[in-house]
Amino acid sequence: MDAAYKRVMDSGTYIMGSEVDHFEKEFAAYSNVSHCVGVGNGLDALTLLLRAYGIGAGDEVIVPSNTFIATWLAVSQCGAKPVPVEPDPVSHNMDPARIEKAITPRTRAIMPVHLYGQVADMDPIMEIAARFGLVVIEDAAQSQGALYKGRKAGGLGHAAGTSFYPGKNLGAMGDAGAVLTNDAEIAAKVRKLRNYGSTVKYEHTEAGYNTRLDELQAAFLREKLRVLDAWNQKRQLVAKKYTEALQGTGLTLPQGSPWGGDVWHLYVVVTAQRDALHQYLASRGIGTVIHYPKPPHLQGCYAEYSQTSLPVAEQLAGQVLSLPMSPDLTDAEVQEVIDSVKEFFARGE
Repeated sequence: MDAAYKRVMDSGTYIMGSEVDHFEKEFAAYSNVSHCVGVGNGLDALTLLLRAYGIGAGDEVIVPSNTFIATWLAVSQCGAKPVPVEPDPVSHNMDPARIEKAITPRTRAIMPVHLYGQVADMDPIMEIAARFGLVVIEDAAQSQGALYKGRKAGGLGHAAGTSFYPGKNLGAMGDAGAVLTNDAEIAAKVRKLRNYGSTVKYEHTEAGYNTRLDELQAAFLREKLRVLDAWNQKRQLVAKKYTEALQGTGLTLPQGSPWGGDVWHLYVVVTAQRDALHQYLASRGIGTVIHYPKPPHLQGCYAEYSQTSLPVAEQLAGQVLSLPMSPDLTDAEVQEVIDSVKEFFARGE
């Protein structure tokens, strides 16, 4: 990382230089797609993709009811309407069986999220999209390196947006994101939109954005990309230890996808005693996080959805808890989490 920093400082190029060019090629190759376009963050990646596909006012985009709000915000920022679909209660990902009922004549796209590092069931989603002539844009912010039946997340739909927020499996040292696609025309449109709607300096053919991947962040990401698979394997080992040791504790444990390839961005358990467990672990010096305590349709910015019935998302919001998950966790730390969870349930409260 120090060498990457020095490389950029010595170059004298800080915007749209060789580090961005190299990272885009390297991450595209890693993801098995033709094009990667670096942008400022994951939300912008999704927004620019929707814009590139011409999605806007009067259009509808099918989104998960159970996701971080950025998925919905990207749709709203284009002037389109998010149409929520409930998750499968086991995987917490969008349930393909519910999608078709949500399609209307105004539907233009489906935006599945690969939540917690587990890829959504993409084959039936792509089949539905093909029948109805819809675009599929993956929200791959939590799934760098994840596999679906041997294929990498980010290369399963028509295009994908991803985030390199520092907490992601592939995280920058600040905000960063990227678009992935095999469509050269879409990639070209995103490249223009990210840079003020311009491909020639001081000539602007569209009302674009200033959302370029920072040269320094690209350099850091290039270094981390080299060890991403090794780090994901460490996450898989931590998840395996949790799953084996926490059976029968009273927690509903994540099952993992039937096709394998999960990269365990998060290890999310479900329990009606979530708040008490959260507080108990905190008292033992163990940090846990709730992903996510309030679904998008109950957020103030989406007040028009407040009466929408989305019981699966609401139940998960009240019961999910993310246990510590990182490739840096030691065996002793993992065991401390396991022991503390067991102690909590052994109290019988």
